[in-house]
Amino acid sequence: MPDLTPLLRIARPALPLLAPLALAGLAATPAAAAEAPLADALGDYGDTAPMPVGEQPARYIQDSGDIDDNILLPAARDDDDDSERKWSRDYIAVAGGVLSSPDYNGSDDRRILPAFYVRGRYEGYSFSTRGTNFQVDLIRHRRGQKTDFKFGPIISLRADRTGSVKDPQVEALGKRKLAVEAGFFTGVTHTGVITSDYDQIGFRLVALKDISGRHGSWAASPTIDYGTPLSKRAFIGVSASVNFYGKGFGRYYYDIDPVGSAASGLPVYTGAGAKATAGKYTLGMAGAYALSGDLRKGFVMIGGAQYGRLLSRYADSPVVKDVGSADQWLLGGGLAYQF
Repeated sequence: MPDLTPLLRIARPALPLLAPLALAGLAATPAAAAEAPLADALGDYGDTAPMPVGEQPARYIQDSGDIDDNILLPAARDDDDDSERKWSRDYIAVAGGVLSSPDYNGSDDRRILPAFYVRGRYEGYSFSTRGTNFQVDLIRHRRGQKTDFKFGPIISLRADRTGSVKDPQVEALGKRKLAVEAGFFTGVTHTGVITSDYDQIGFRLVALKDISGRHGSWAASPTIDYGTPLSKRAFIGVSASVNFYGKGFGRYYYDIDPVGSAASGLPVYTGAGAKATAGKYTLGMAGAYALSGDLRKGFVMIGGAQYGRLLSRYADSPVVKDVGSADQWLLGGGLAYQF
């Protein structure tokens, strides 16, 4: 899993951190969406085995870029026992809820946002939203496979500080324009690892490049996550990720030039844009509980929390160090439905 904006990533067997995933999927704001590793918590179990009916040992929930997205569990279908079916079962899941996030990435003020999430699979091809991200897995998932390789395109909107900001000094620096980022994701998940035949561990890499000419740079996030069903109706997951940013990204969002310094009263700062570096790490935890009694279908309650910390040159920026905080929390919850 690589901020917690994408909150509601619903049931997919490779659910690394359901709650964080849920947070990532629910987040409607681009900033949160761009950093969402939490949403990958639930993961995709595919058709390796039916979900356990009784109590089982425990097995695992990103932005928009800052939240994970593997919380999707495949829905139960009438053709689940069709021996002729080649690909994993088709499903679609939708979720809605609320997300509490920092006012901007590095702020110590908070805001409450509506969150949403959509995820599905058709003929072995998976797709999902992650906050303001949209991605499609071009590697089809076969029925019964335990190791699932992933690769596909992703497009994201980053809206950090594009609207009003609560802190008057940061507000005086001026608004940032909406950035459109495009790139790819790749990764691998394996089902049946530690606690049972149903837990899942996964690794994921997301790489994005600004194609709108805003910050003109790139962002990349490797994430690792683990998730497990506690029973047929409960799931829990955890994730960890690091976000790397190019020089232009740090310059656009965290550096302050003399004009901005004069307008805001904050000191001139050029450290964030001096070189590409790791700018933030995140740790997430998420959970899901099926109101219908089965995580693969019907209504599912989801929730999660993600902690992130800005690092080195980013943490030293005046918009963080002087008027914000390097510690960043995302909290969210909601309700999902799987068809």
